[in-house]
Amino acid sequence: MKKRLNACLSICFLLIFSVATAQTDFTGAYQLPKHPRILMLAGEEQAIKKNASNDKTWTGLHKAIIAECDSMLLRPPVERIQIGRRLLDKSREALRRLFFLSYAYRLTREQQYAQRAEQEMLAISAFRDWNPSHFLDVAEMTMAMAIGYDWLYDQLQATSRSTIREAIVKKGIEPSLESKNGSFLRAEHNWNQVCNAGMAYGALAVYEDHPELAKQVINRAIETIVLPMKDYAPDGAYPEGYGYWGYGTSFNVMFINAIEKAYGNDFGLSDQPGFLKTAGFLENMTGPSHNPFNYSDAGSRGGLHPAMFWFASKLKDPSLLWVERSQLMNNKFSAHVKDRLLPAIMLWGAGSNMNRITAPKQLMWVGQGKNPVALMRTSWTDPNAIYVAMKGGSVSVNHAHMDIGSFIMEANGVRWAMDFGMQEYETLESRGIQLFGRTQDAQRWTVFRYTNLVHNTLTLNNQHQRVTGHAPITGSSAKPLFMNATVDMTEVYKGAIAKAVRGVGILNQKAVLVRDEVETLHEETTLRWTMLTPATVKITGSNRAELTKDGKSLLLEVQEPATVTMKTWSTDPPHDYDAPNPGTTLVGFEVKLPANSKSNISVLLVPEGDTKGLPGPQPLATWNK
Repeated sequence: MKKRLNACLSICFLLIFSVATAQTDFTGAYQLPKHPRILMLAGEEQAIKKNASNDKTWTGLHKAIIAECDSMLLRPPVERIQIGRRLLDKSREALRRLFFLSYAYRLTREQQYAQRAEQEMLAISAFRDWNPSHFLDVAEMTMAMAIGYDWLYDQLQATSRSTIREAIVKKGIEPSLESKNGSFLRAEHNWNQVCNAGMAYGALAVYEDHPELAKQVINRAIETIVLPMKDYAPDGAYPEGYGYWGYGTSFNVMFINAIEKAYGNDFGLSDQPGFLKTAGFLENMTGPSHNPFNYSDAGSRGGLHPAMFWFASKLKDPSLLWVERSQLMNNKFSAHVKDRLLPAIMLWGAGSNMNRITAPKQLMWVGQGKNPVALMRTSWTDPNAIYVAMKGGSVSVNHAHMDIGSFIMEANGVRWAMDFGMQEYETLESRGIQLFGRTQDAQRWTVFRYTNLVHNTLTLNNQHQRVTGHAPITGSSAKPLFMNATVDMTEVYKGAIAKAVRGVGILNQKAVLVRDEVETLHEETTLRWTMLTPATVKITGSNRAELTKDGKSLLLEVQEPATVTMKTWSTDPPHDYDAPNPGTTLVGFEVKLPANSKSNISVLLVPEGDTKGLPGPQPLATWNK
C-alpha cells in the first residue's frame, strides 16, 4: 500500500512539475524595482496628473474614476457568491474596485481609498477559495489582489500585507501549479492570455517573499502566452472576434506592459507576428453607428478599449484612436466606469491629445488567419457612410458560430444587416446546455442564434455548415469605386455542394452587392439566402423588398437568378432556452438549383432605393482586375 501511495505521489509530482516549470529562464538576470512595480512605477503619477490637468477629456475621465471610487466607499465588500460554475462576475468586480481604489489613492494620496481597498482585500482573502475549477475566476481575482497589494504596499498594515500575500500565493498562484487547473497553459485562446496575466501579476506582487516561485510563474507565462499570440498572424485579425478581443487582447497587453515596466524588456512578445497589427483590426471592426461587427460570441454594443491607447503609443499612430476618441467625446465619462481596466487608460493615454487625433486614411482592412475578415467603408467621418464587414473562417474556432460568409451592413446611420451575437452563457448552461462542444452534433448547434439558419449567409438543403473546413478570403480590392472581397466557402458546405464562393462589395460608394457563385453536385439542391434585419420588411415584388427603419429605407433587389420569390421568416426562438429576438426579421429567398449545374446569385442592397448608374452583375473572377 505504501509503495502504491509513493508511486501515486511521484506521478502527481511529475504532473505538477510539468505544468509549473518553464523551459527558459527569461528573467533570472534582472533586478526588480521596489513596490510599486506593476504597471505604474513610483513617481509616474506625475505624468498622469499633468495630462489630466491639461486636457479636459482626461480631466473628465479622471474625475469619473474618483467619483466612482467615492461611491465604492459606501458599498459592502465583494462577497463570494457563485453563479452556476462561475465566480467570475465577483472576480471582475473585485478587479474593478481594487484597480480604481488603488489608482485613486496614488493620484490623490487620500487615505480613505487605501483603507477601503485594504478592507476589500481582507474580505477576499477570507474566501474559502477563488473557484479554481473555473480558472478565469482565479486569474482575475489574483490580478485584482496583486494590483492592490503592490500599489498600496506602504499603506497596508503589516498583518494585512501578510494575509493578502498568503492569499495571493495559496488561493491564486499555487492552484495554477496543479495539473487539473493548468489547461490554460496549452490553450490557444483568451484563457491563456487572461490566466497567464493574472498569475504573472500575482508573482510580481509577492516576488521578494517568494522569489523562486515568482520567477517560475513569470517565466512560464512568457513562454506559454505566445500560443494564443500566434493566432494574430499574419495581419492581426483576432479569431474570437470583437468581444473576446476586448478580453484576451486587453489582458495580453496588461501582461506585456507589466513585464516591460518590471524588467525593462518584453522579451519579444510585442514583436510576435501580427500582434501590433491587431489594433487596425479592432478599429475597423466598428461601424459608423459606433457598434461592432459582432460575429461569434460578442455583444452588439461597442465600447471603450483602454488597450488601444497602448497600441497607439507603441506604434506612434494616434489615428488608431479615432473610434476611442468617439467613445470618449460622445458619451458621458461616467458611462465608462464599469470597465474594470479603465484606470489603465490613464497610464497608456498620457500625452494623447484627443483634439489632435485624425481619422484613419485607409477605408478598407483585410486580415487572414483562423477567422479572416474584410472590413470596408465609404468614410470615417460621415455618420451616414456605408459600412460592410464580411467574414470567412471556420466553425471550429473558439467561440465561433456557424456564420461563415456572413456579413453586416450599415448606411444612413442604420444597421440594415445585423448579427444576433451571443446569448448569455448562464441562460443556457442553467438549462443543461453543453455550450462549448465543437463537434457537428454538439448541443451548441441547438441554440437558435448560433447556426447559419439565422446568419446572413447561405443554407443548403436546410443543413448546418460543417464544423470542419476553413473558408479563406481569396481576393480583395480597396479601389474607391468598388471595394470588395471574396471568400471561398466550399469546405464548410462539403457534401452539400461542389463549390460555393461569395463576394461582397460597395458599388460606386452608394450600394452593396452580394454575389454567390455555386456549383451543385449530382442532386438538386435547395439554396436559402437570408439576411437578418431590425428593419420593417415589405415585399414589393417577386425579387424586391423594401426595408424601413428610423425614417430611412433600403431596397433589397435580387438581380439574379431571374426567378425567385422573396419571403420572410420569423425569428421567434424554437426552444424555451433560446433568448427572445424582438424587433427582428429574416428576409431572403429560396431557389432550387439543378444537379451538376453552375448558378449565380446576385443581390443589391441600395440605400433609399437609388439604383441609378449602378452596373449589372459581374463574375467574381473579374472583381479584382
